[in-house]
Amino acid sequence: MRFVSFAAEGRASFGLVHGNGVFDLGRRLGAVLPDLDTYLKAAALGLAGALPKPDTVDFAAGQFAYLPPVARPNKVICVGVNYVEHRNETGRPEIPYPTLFTRWADTFVGHGAPIRMPSNSTSLDYEGELAVVIGKAGRRVPKAKAMELVAGFACFNDASVRDWQRHASQFTPGKNFLGTGGFGPELVTPDEVSNLGPRKIETRLNGEVVQAATLGDMIFDIPAVIEYITGFTRLDPGDVIATGTPGGVGERRKPQLWMKPGDTVEVSIDGVGKLVNPVAPEGN
Repeated sequence: MRFVSFAAEGRASFGLVHGNGVFDLGRRLGAVLPDLDTYLKAAALGLAGALPKPDTVDFAAGQFAYLPPVARPNKVICVGVNYVEHRNETGRPEIPYPTLFTRWADTFVGHGAPIRMPSNSTSLDYEGELAVVIGKAGRRVPKAKAMELVAGFACFNDASVRDWQRHASQFTPGKNFLGTGGFGPELVTPDEVSNLGPRKIETRLNGEVVQAATLGDMIFDIPAVIEYITGFTRLDPGDVIATGTPGGVGERRKPQLWMKPGDTVEVSIDGVGKLVNPVAPEGN
């Protein structure tokens, strides 16, 4: 299945991709399951029941606006330096454990919405990634069972404000400017995208390919990351893991390549989708 969170007719809802549009589950289930966050929590407890079968298009393309697939994750955990090419371009040494940092959900923007260029920086960088959304709670989950926790996958752009990221040894400021986390367009269930390894991930800036790899190029794959994270904390339905970006980031290019207002950035992953965001100045 391909879930979509969206806004139409002055309300937020969620649904399933059907034909060239969306079958509105929120309209049919909203009294008890108004959004995808609630659905994932209910499904994990066996309380969601069978979903209505899509048999019509409630909103065609252009009649709704995409929202981030999940809006209220308890945790957003990002993996840094998780592709060999990116590790090499940063000059970081090989280490035995994943490098983790956190994002906040209020940084998310959906497909088609602008990524915001901060007024107090000129160093806004793209980072195309695969996002994993958790569907079942787990603590101390071994790699062999880790994928059982996964509800689905989405494209992610961990757009980074590099000067603020480099103020100190911790990444938090540069990763949490409002409106910098592109997320979507859909949440694609694992049955739709089995065998992730050979699937291509690509980032384009104004139509030019700036990052290209396969998901199998990750240093720490999804099961390894889930095992590590659940070794120190519990993952819950709706939590998001951003799995890291390939090489080719703007900061490490010569000359450096920064996003700016008027640009368009795309993150595409075979079988998962294409996330497109314009870049616009920061609002108030």
